[in-house]
Amino acid sequence: MGLARIRATVLDLAILAGHLLLYPTGVLQERPPATPRAAPPADSPDESPAGPPHESPGAPAGASPGAVAALPTDGLDRRPVLLLHGFIDNRSVFVLLRRSLRRHGRRHVEALNYSPLTCDIRAAAALLDRHVRQICARTGHSRVDVVGHSLGGLIARYHVQRLGGDARVHTLVTLGTPHSGTRTAPLLAAHPLVRQMCPDSDVIEELRRPAPDCRTRFVSFWSDVDQLMIPAETARIDHPDLRAHSVHVKGIGHLALPVHQGVAVQVREALDAADEAPADASGAASVA
Repeated sequence: MGLARIRATVLDLAILAGHLLLYPTGVLQERPPATPRAAPPADSPDESPAGPPHESPGAPAGASPGAVAALPTDGLDRRPVLLLHGFIDNRSVFVLLRRSLRRHGRRHVEALNYSPLTCDIRAAAALLDRHVRQICARTGHSRVDVVGHSLGGLIARYHVQRLGGDARVHTLVTLGTPHSGTRTAPLLAAHPLVRQMCPDSDVIEELRRPAPDCRTRFVSFWSDVDQLMIPAETARIDHPDLRAHSVHVKGIGHLALPVHQGVAVQVREALDAADEAPADASGAASVA
């Protein structure tokens, strides 16, 4: 085992210990903001309606929006961001990434828990579809951005590719997601969700099928020392029909991906750059 892998393993273990303390805080499903948003006008299919920026949900009357979340310096009301956790986890894993997004202008950031009793990626993707529709109705945006860690990224991709979720998901960012299946999965193959993450599963095969005219933009983060992704490159999206961009993360393990400050910066930049990317954007980048 190389020095970089040893360091990543030690960091992952430290993060796991800290996350076990935070885990109880994310067991319950997040309550949506109390203030509903109007639906977007029919002639604005891709973005929020023109006009002044929306007030942050839940902000008291007359309060500065910065009291709830930082306002974008460019004055834009950016798309909501939905965070989706990985296997045997909950929304508490995103406490640092969520804070980073809100401090840098993402005013609508929510996290979704899918039940630990869920045994099918398809069922979790259907739940995600309902939640995305609710966020759009509540915030007035016609599309959202999604960030998924590990299995959460696979659920979100299935929603986009197989359930028509590309109509409402503008950008999907995945962190350590087994897009081509991972060979570590058979070690825990007693659980149906784990079997669906194997390279020869029906779900992985469905995701290999053609996806013409998919409107969602994909950004996949993969790490060279991610010990749950075998091979490590399985966390990259390799599909001829998808607008996919990969980010090579160096020296950061699987559990560290959703909490590492450097990754958070790259996620923010990926979301902010989404509107500027050309229609055929693809390729790779790297972050140490």
